[in-house]
Amino acid sequence: MFLAIALDCGAPHNAAMNTHAPIQRRPLHDELVQRLREMIMEGQLAPAEKISEVALTNYFAVSRTPLREALKVLVSEGLLGHTHNRGFVVNAVTRQDLEEVFPILGSLEALAGETACREMSDGEIAAVRDLHVEMVGHYEAGDLANYFRCNQAIHEAILSGSRNATLIGIYEGLSGRVRRARYVANLSAERWKRAVDEHEAILHALERRDAGMIARLLRDHLEHKLDAVRPRFDKADDAI
Repeated sequence: MFLAIALDCGAPHNAAMNTHAPIQRRPLHDELVQRLREMIMEGQLAPAEKISEVALTNYFAVSRTPLREALKVLVSEGLLGHTHNRGFVVNAVTRQDLEEVFPILGSLEALAGETACREMSDGEIAAVRDLHVEMVGHYEAGDLANYFRCNQAIHEAILSGSRNATLIGIYEGLSGRVRRARYVANLSAERWKRAVDEHEAILHALERRDAGMIARLLRDHLEHKLDAVRPRFDKADDAI
């Protein structure tokens, strides 16, 4: 894994990380948070791995201050832990995390979907369709990383469309604990295809503003993800 390997003059040894990847696009803080989040999702930063701030500052070509601020955001999301003794560490997802959090997230997403059917504008729903079309394109290209980016954006758009700040706050406080599990749930071809079909049905329910249907579909969607990721624990010492 990326940072579990010894460093040479502060640079990571992983072959995929031998070149610099300076931040150039979005505001520095936002881009760092997103890039680090993706590295955790994709396993470049492994569960229980201690973060080397030296390696990451060299890799991103940034100073330590914005990096630490980005790491603190990921702590607040539950993706990282932090102690004075070990510094920043990638949090592992346990079976207990999944069994506790997924049903709650499913209920919150169901409630958000019900409310979004009433509150979202036609333009906002059209934007969700655009995201869905883009997501399907990434699926057809076999691009899991960008598929997951669009997938998350769709869920976030529905959540935001609920116009319920309390619901959104509770959801965001929990979702980071199982974000990687949601990513790895689509690693099998069968599950990935099923997830795309489920998203198609969710979109249609949203466009019809069918609150009851979208609530059921969103709850089932999370349950199916949980079913897909459970077998991973048989090969990962009860954590991923």
